[in-house]
Amino acid sequence: MLISMATPDSILIVDDHALVRDGMRTLLEGCFAQCSILEAANYAEAREALAGHADVDLVLLDLNIPDAKRFSALQGLREEHPAVPVVMVSGTLDGSAVREALSAGAAGFIPKSLKRDQIVEALRQVLAGEIYVPDFDFAEEAATGEETAIRQKIATLTPQQKVVLGLLVSGRLNKQIAYELDVSMTTVKAHVSAILQKLNVFSRTQAVILANRVNFPG
Repeated sequence: MLISMATPDSILIVDDHALVRDGMRTLLEGCFAQCSILEAANYAEAREALAGHADVDLVLLDLNIPDAKRFSALQGLREEHPAVPVVMVSGTLDGSAVREALSAGAAGFIPKSLKRDQIVEALRQVLAGEIYVPDFDFAEEAATGEETAIRQKIATLTPQQKVVLGLLVSGRLNKQIAYELDVSMTTVKAHVSAILQKLNVFSRTQAVILANRVNFPG
C-alpha cells in the first residue's frame, strides 16, 4: 500500500550506535531530500534535541538505549511531546515487545531486519497518521510461548514421573501402570498426583492434552 504525504521537516534518530544512525540517516536523506535529520545517542540527548527543535515530525527510537529501561524513554517522550509520533526500532522482532510498545503509545514498530523499501513504506504510513505494525504471526508466537511453558513444566518431573506421564499418554490405567512398572497402586497414584500438581492441571486428561501439545514423550 503506497501512502502519499508531504515531506517531513525534521526526523530525530535515537540510537546509541553511530553506525546504525549513519545507516538510517543515509536512508532518510535518500527518501526525504529536504528533511533535516537530527541524531541522539541516548534518551537525555533525545529530550534535548526535541526541546530545541519544535519542528520534529517523527522520532525513531531504538528499543535498547543505555539510559532508559525497556519503554521508559518512549513513555517519557510521549508525555513531553504528545503530538510527535515515536516509532520503536529494534534488532529483534518480538511479539510481546511490539504489543508493549503500541500499548505505551508508539506509532509503530520497525525491525532493523526490514528491507530499505519496507522501512521507507513504514515511515510513510506513520507520517500519514497510521500505525505501522510489521507482518508477524502473533498467534503462532503465542502458541510457541505456551509450548515452551509446557516443556518447562514437564522438565520439572522426575524421571519416574516422566515414565508415568508417558504411560498416561499411551492410555494406560493406573493398575496397568503399576503392573508394567512393578510398583504399588499407591505409588502410581502418588506419581499421578505429583504430575498434575507440577503441570498445574486438575485431571489426567488435561495432563495428556498438554503432553500431546508438545509431542511428549516424542
